[in-house]
Amino acid sequence: MTVEPRAYNEAQINRALEASIHIGLTVLLATACLLILRPFIPLLAWGIIIAVAAYPAFKRLQKLIGGRGVLAAVLFTLILLAVLILPVFLLADSLVEGVQAVTAHVKSGAAIVPPPPPGIAGWPLIGAPLTKVWLLASRDLTELLKEFAPQIKAALPGVLSATAGLGVTVLQLLLSIVVSGVLLANAQAAYEMTRSLANRLFGEKGPEFQKLVGSTIRSVTFGIIGVAIIQSAFALLGFLVVGLPAMGLWAVIFLIAAVLQVGGLVLVPAVIYVFATASTTKAVIFLIWCIIVGLMDNVLKPLLLGRGVAVPIAVVFLGAIGGFVAMGIIGLFVGAIVLSVGYKLFLAWLEGTPAVNQYT
Repeated sequence: MTVEPRAYNEAQINRALEASIHIGLTVLLATACLLILRPFIPLLAWGIIIAVAAYPAFKRLQKLIGGRGVLAAVLFTLILLAVLILPVFLLADSLVEGVQAVTAHVKSGAAIVPPPPPGIAGWPLIGAPLTKVWLLASRDLTELLKEFAPQIKAALPGVLSATAGLGVTVLQLLLSIVVSGVLLANAQAAYEMTRSLANRLFGEKGPEFQKLVGSTIRSVTFGIIGVAIIQSAFALLGFLVVGLPAMGLWAVIFLIAAVLQVGGLVLVPAVIYVFATASTTKAVIFLIWCIIVGLMDNVLKPLLLGRGVAVPIAVVFLGAIGGFVAMGIIGLFVGAIVLSVGYKLFLAWLEGTPAVNQYT
């Protein structure tokens, strides 16, 4: 029995048309789902990252309380919330105290800014302009604000936007921790789902890629963000000892800069301020402390990254910058992790067989 060429061609066209319709409907459905979930993508991404990074510690906690997964997830969520809320509370308290101190000085008529030390005028390049501005601030802060009113007015929207973004980020982190708690409570189901997804995407190599993603997330989380948090804690200790104004805000700025691998730049203004206002001995000790803090990542990163998957600093830097541009402050963290995971998956794909065992 032979099939007429015309009938065969029509059948081929019908199948192609039907496949095109199915593909188009699938793409349309996927696009609609992404548009609906778009506001929650950062929240979900951060929740997944927290859950994956915290999973080993969660398993230890679960073992301690007799294997009760839901109770362990609740306790772990409360611990993470406390770890986030406590620094935020301390930062807010520091800012409120600073505003109250400035208000009290204004009402009493006392000078808010002390006069600059004589030695600053002799500093190369920045000495003369810095002395001029500092002297004006110590004599009449209102006049200084009037002089720089256009610059302040131009920068004010950005400052307000950054402040609002910081508040939104804190709220996102709080909700993300709750999402991570839900994922940890259903860890086995989430594991099976990701295993199925990896198998669908990578076939028989799916389990290897699944392990690779998890190890990369944990490595970058502890090796980049963990080191940045440790550095920020030591930097805050130094700020506290020397009595740096708005030390909580400086610590937050340093944390963000440390994730971007430029934390040392934030310490430079602090060192200049201490040299200008404190004794030479105290300033030199603070300088040595800042050098130790700035170089700390050179020791900690190899140790922590060595426990997982090493990622070039350039990849982390590009991920943090790109994530910040695309998603705001939370993108500093999500971008670094997502790009690092993508980088390792790309290398594993190029090599053909991902060597996961050496990373786990």
